[in-house]
Amino acid sequence: MELNVNEWKEFQIGKMFEIYPTKDYKGMSNTDLDDGGTTPVIANSAINNGINGFSTLPPTEEGNIITFSDTTEGNTFFYQPDDFIGFAHVQGMHPIEHKWSEKQLLFLATVLTYTNCNLFNYGRKMRRDTISASKVKLPVQKNDNGYIIDDKKTFSDNGYIPDWEFMENYIKSIHYKKITTDNATNEMPAIKIDDWQEFKFGDLISKIYKAKALNKEELLISDEKENSIRYITRTAEDNGCEFRAVLNDINPAFIEDENAISIGDTTATCFYQSEKFITGDHMVVVRADWLNKINALFIVAILNKEQYKYSYGRAFLMDRIKDTIIKLPIKKNADGTAIIDSTHKYSQNGYIPDWKFMESYINNLPYGDRI
Repeated sequence: MELNVNEWKEFQIGKMFEIYPTKDYKGMSNTDLDDGGTTPVIANSAINNGINGFSTLPPTEEGNIITFSDTTEGNTFFYQPDDFIGFAHVQGMHPIEHKWSEKQLLFLATVLTYTNCNLFNYGRKMRRDTISASKVKLPVQKNDNGYIIDDKKTFSDNGYIPDWEFMENYIKSIHYKKITTDNATNEMPAIKIDDWQEFKFGDLISKIYKAKALNKEELLISDEKENSIRYITRTAEDNGCEFRAVLNDINPAFIEDENAISIGDTTATCFYQSEKFITGDHMVVVRADWLNKINALFIVAILNKEQYKYSYGRAFLMDRIKDTIIKLPIKKNADGTAIIDSTHKYSQNGYIPDWKFMESYINNLPYGDRI
């Protein structure tokens, strides 16, 4: 199916949805809620469908709605299929007239993200009244005589009606090739988090610095991988890559080497960069002698669990990054006691992160052999 956006019409969100805050468990932090249960906790995250953990507590919201965070940059519109626990600043979109299906809401969530991404920042919050007043373009119902007009103007001031059937069928038509894996889930190393020890992130790394920023208006976007370079920004999409830029005219002084972790300091979005890259504003680069593609995925997953602590008013600045405490598996002797490093390279207590375990865990995840 082809998308002919030129024939789409504008619809005000507030005519189709009521928007109000999700219910949360007052006084409980994301860490408190993430206790290993099965109920998703939807927080102010632009990754993992907004899920910041799983709780044993009962859900506070019913599924089959779109959620978004009012403290982010317009990239947190997610469809929630299951009942979930809400969180502060997470808004829910509830249909007024038409009962939207899963696929229709997936279509709309994509349109909302495309429409609002990068329109909002810490100074211009994405409040629910702003989104309610905003407009999106959607496919509309037609017949042989042209557009079908609703005299009651239920969904549009002009009487247009969203073409829900088209949205449904378009999502159904998207094909994908199933990813295969030779890994067996029963081969995964057992995780015993109680045995992990705390490390200050700044003690683990060798370098942390602000990257030299390039303004995207100065760059030429490339559709080809050849003779181009990844432009890494604070976006939570595509591993932090906003687009690929033509390499020819870029000053080499702005090019970062591969094998690094990039962190957006105002969004706390963390990603591993496996190839050379350039950056936008507010980007921090982290390097370490132990870093590789596999253990970086383990570390980045843990760092991203810290994202809920930071917002536009409390950025993930370099000092806070260095002072962040994370728990990691440690190297042990054959009798199970901790191996102690007399130089205290990584920890004041002499603990040594078990990089080999981290790599083994990632490699043995389902689809880990496809990394």
